[in-house]
Amino acid sequence: MPSLKITDVERIWVEVPLKPRHVRNLTRENWDWTVFEILRVSTDSELVGWGETMVYYTWSRVPQAQIDRVIGHSPQEFLWDDSLGAGLQMAIYDLVGKMLDVPIYKLLAPKVREWCPISWWTLDFLLEDWVEEMKEAVSMGYMSAKLKARPWQDYVGQIETLAKIVPSDFTFDADYNGLLREVGTATAHLRELETIPNVHLIESPIPQGDVEGNAQLRRKIACPIAMHFGSPPIQTAIRDEVCDGFVIGGGAYRTRTNAELAAQFNKPFFLQMVGTGFTTAFMLHFGATMTHARWPAVTCHEIYTDDLLKERIEVRDGYAHVPETPGLGVEPDEEAINRFRVAEGYRPDPPRNLYRVSWPSGAQVVYKVGHDGLWVDFEAGNQPLFHRGVRLDILPDDGSPEWADLYQRTQQGPVRL
Repeated sequence: MPSLKITDVERIWVEVPLKPRHVRNLTRENWDWTVFEILRVSTDSELVGWGETMVYYTWSRVPQAQIDRVIGHSPQEFLWDDSLGAGLQMAIYDLVGKMLDVPIYKLLAPKVREWCPISWWTLDFLLEDWVEEMKEAVSMGYMSAKLKARPWQDYVGQIETLAKIVPSDFTFDADYNGLLREVGTATAHLRELETIPNVHLIESPIPQGDVEGNAQLRRKIACPIAMHFGSPPIQTAIRDEVCDGFVIGGGAYRTRTNAELAAQFNKPFFLQMVGTGFTTAFMLHFGATMTHARWPAVTCHEIYTDDLLKERIEVRDGYAHVPETPGLGVEPDEEAINRFRVAEGYRPDPPRNLYRVSWPSGAQVVYKVGHDGLWVDFEAGNQPLFHRGVRLDILPDDGSPEWADLYQRTQQGPVRL
């Protein structure tokens, strides 16, 4: 179909509900992860391309100028063009694959695997919720979970508990987002954590810009360290031996380029492309063609009550099969997309919750919702890090004057009780 032309790009905003455990825990910081823009790209044939952008967490939204730019042109003209933005680029690949009657991976590179390793994902959870989460993960075929490590939870104690309820070959990846702060604090904590056999790798334990600290830490612990590709620059990361592998994601061109560089230095990585079933399918095509995408990928699609597909992507023994039908290789559930429609520009309100951190000494501090609550206070060094027995409790609005007064006080800063 050499004359195939794009005739229209429809933007469809949806709010996809979170599962109840994620409503409780994820919304502490990421209450707007429910909002997506679905791109439906029509052509002068019966072919339609689909893509999605996670609106408030994405490597790039789709600018209107890029939609205007593709109208009247063949989708083939725009392969590898990251300026399109997330959803439009995905839809372009979907269209070209359908146009040529091939799955997307055939547009990328030779296939190196039929099944891609894939990981369950959660933010830091209350222990009782994490226990149920891991039971669900195992029941759905997962053998790996990337769990956020946060200093207001007894992370080592939690992982010890979770390791007892999963198969012995189930693995945990611990993502600290730099919250261990510096190598001295990180070493003792991580040495204790890595005594749990299921712990597989450590992601960004201290700030990635601390090159010397990361290099020292890597020599002090046995678990592999993963860092987001590009910080520090690849030349520095390799020269100073700051990590064992990488986290790679973003647009198609950037992902491919970074993956090839990692492979040149024999560094494994995991792909991180966050979204619903659309994004998961897109990720699988890339994972199928990247030699060093050996660590379980993260897409977060299991946090939602619906993946927006007519048939869910099956996970078996920790792996998902690469789609073999043309384009993305999945069929959108248009009924679900229409059911979850919201107005363009929609953003949900944060939950009416407060968050109380308690230590074994009896000390308690209460925080407001949002990154500038818990995260900023701990990152600044104002509270102890990853203390055994520390616990977070959620305090929902109970309608009382006492709660309202405490809420107002937390808007000015953390409140020590």
